[in-house]
Amino acid sequence: MELLTQKNEGKLAECPRRSQDEINVVIGSWGSYNECNERALGSQWLNLAEFSDWDEIRQELTNQGFELDGLDEELFIQDIEGLPSNCASWDYMSPCSLFTTLQESRVFDEQHKFDTMIAFLEVRCFSDFKELVSERGSNWDDDIYLYPNFDWEDYGREMFDCYGYKIEERLLDFFDFEAYGRYCGDYYCEEYSNGIIEIVV
Repeated sequence: MELLTQKNEGKLAECPRRSQDEINVVIGSWGSYNECNERALGSQWLNLAEFSDWDEIRQELTNQGFELDGLDEELFIQDIEGLPSNCASWDYMSPCSLFTTLQESRVFDEQHKFDTMIAFLEVRCFSDFKELVSERGSNWDDDIYLYPNFDWEDYGREMFDCYGYKIEERLLDFFDFEAYGRYCGDYYCEEYSNGIIEIVV
């Protein structure tokens, strides 16, 4: 596996180069962090898609020397790759809560769900995503639509066609599709890094 070298508080840690649909975390323990012991810098990088339940992650942490029924009982997310960095305060989120939400959302099972989650988290926060999953389970994305590679003009043209409007070809250049797209998406749409996302919830 190709590796990246990351400097972390004076220690060189190897973190795996993730593929586009991976979420990798370093799980830390507040007990070890405060004690500054050998586990103070957290676990090895864990690809969450490789685990089927939280018990498997607990077993992996135990194998790495964590004392989960003692000093290392209180866990936190020490580092994360694969999710927008500004969608949550990761240090204060339970790794179990993160993993459970991702599992229930089925984002590791369906590429479209994964892509939709990433776009959603660029414009909303993880707590909003967690609330959707809690209320709707794996159907959390039923009313969320992606328009990849669209700008507001593209979205305006799409809505113009969807509503069945007709205009003579020679007059199309005089119609401001960008402004129309922004008007149509005023309440439900936002730009993300790869296009337009429509959130009708």
